Amino acid sequence: MSTKSKIEKPIIAGCINKMKLELPAHSLNESFARSTVAAFASSINPTLDEINDIKTAVSEAVTNCVVHAYNNTKPLSQSIEIIKIECELYETHINISISDTGRGIKDIENAMQPFVTTRADEERSGMGFTVMQSFMDSLNVQSREGSGTTITMQKFFTKETSNKVKQA
Repeated sequence: MSTKSKIEKPIIAGCINKMKLELPAHSLNESFARSTVAAFASSINPTLDEINDIKTAVSEAVTNCVVHAYNNTKPLSQSIEIIKIECELYETHINISISDTGRGIKDIENAMQPFVTTRADEERSGMGFTVMQSFMDSLNVQSREGSGTTITMQKFFTKETSNKVKQA
């Protein structure tokens, strides 16, 4: 299955750039998603800590899609489930949305608690949402059982990063 990447002209006021990425929900694509979003954000020269925070949060969100939403253990060539990633880049921050059409989350409040996992049999730590919350400035989870989940994250850049963009 192919991976699609599309960069569009900004359509939101103040938006510098926008990206959409669709990829098969397979664990092999987690590092690709993480690196792609980091490369997209790097165009405004954020700090290494900011890039690492973004990479870690994206990694956790994509892994949640693969492991929990789709329970995907199929070979990559047989993966038909899709993860959608949308990013909007601003002078001061990045918005990242990661969505799936998997089984959804029955109780979001409970799922976001540390050490809660649907896959304890696989030694999953249940820390995915906690990690995302720790590394990003905001995290919103919307889900409907049987229809999928959308995770929206926001990371604000330091004043030094924002000033570099304004000077460019």
